[in-house]
Amino acid sequence: MTRMTQNGISTTLRGQEQYETFYSAHRGKRISRVMYDYRTEDGELFSVVAPTLKECQQKRNEWLTKKK
Repeated sequence: MTRMTQNGISTTLRGQEQYETFYSAHRGKRISRVMYDYRTEDGELFSVVAPTLKECQQKRNEWLTKKK
């Protein structure tokens, strides 16, 4: 169970980011992934899953740039 959601709804507050690392299997190998949420000051939620936190934040920055 994730700490990032409650009853299926993100608990990320405005201006906050949250992330968790989880593991899954692919072709018999255990791989780690990062689940990442970011909520803007105006309340819009960005969510992504990527191999690293750095990649998640890079995707968030790209999303923010496109929004402007």
